[in-house]
Amino acid sequence: MKALTIKDVARQAGVSPKTVSRVINGEAHVRPAVREAVARVVAEMNYQPNAFARSLSSARSFLIGLFFDDPACSYANDVLLGALDRARSLGRHVVIETVALDRPDWQARLEESLIGLKLGGAILTPPICDCEELIVIFERHGVPLVRIAPGNDVDRTPHVRIDDRAAARTMAEHLIHLGHRDIAFIKGNPTHHAAHRRWLGFQDALHAADMALDERQVFQGDFTFRSGIVAAEALLDGARPPSAIFASNDEMALGVLVAAMRAQIAVPQKLSIAGFDDAQLARMAWPQLTTIRQPNSEMAAAAVSLLAERNAVPDGAVSSIELPYELMVRASSFCS
Repeated sequence: MKALTIKDVARQAGVSPKTVSRVINGEAHVRPAVREAVARVVAEMNYQPNAFARSLSSARSFLIGLFFDDPACSYANDVLLGALDRARSLGRHVVIETVALDRPDWQARLEESLIGLKLGGAILTPPICDCEELIVIFERHGVPLVRIAPGNDVDRTPHVRIDDRAAARTMAEHLIHLGHRDIAFIKGNPTHHAAHRRWLGFQDALHAADMALDERQVFQGDFTFRSGIVAAEALLDGARPPSAIFASNDEMALGVLVAAMRAQIAVPQKLSIAGFDDAQLARMAWPQLTTIRQPNSEMAAAAVSLLAERNAVPDGAVSSIELPYELMVRASSFCS
């Protein structure tokens, strides 16, 4: 079967191939009615532009690089799905890249990737979104950036985020409202600025409720399942076990759940557990986790859209988007 071409789409839509190209590339100067008609034909014909061919025939690439420090984590899966879906609708394609900052040759490897891929833009996820050396490399290569949940120099590039501090305060207030007064907190990876903002939000809630912070009820985690188990075992074996544990992400909260099961502590009857993210694992656990829904897929989709807008208007103002979070109350929390 002969592959569809841009000329086939143009003929069906009754416009020129150049107009079709402008619509697919998200360029300006196309009337809304024409843009809608072309988009409808593209969808009906299931026309898929070849990103590499377009890159060769254009001054810019239609490839978007999605950069992680750990693409295997559950957070990365949600981000990837959101980015892929939005990129497909905008005629872009996504490539996944890993930047391991603990490798001595990470800079050379990144330079090599940027030279070979000729990206039209890149999305940086936490915590590498705050690495100054990394950002400088992208700037030197002229690759437009959008960062997800940055904590440093936020006005330097377009970015997408939620209010982590307010979200964590909302969760802590929920636990306090249920009657809990011995609430433990497991901090996230200290290299992630979002982890610090969540810690501040927890403190905000305690302060507003005139509750003293017990440092013995605070443990340092690193956003991993294992660190959640280790922290929970220490907390539950202590002289004064908490009635609720708030972990800075769902993976650690699941570790808390496992530790409670090992210690034969009933959840939610004897211990409330709360997480953050609303990862798929939070809904697969039993009992299901009370958590903060961070719209990771929507954040990634918004980042792709910001890149497309930046390519269409290269000299436009730096944009940022703050998306809403949501408290998801499920069976892992209870009234004390």
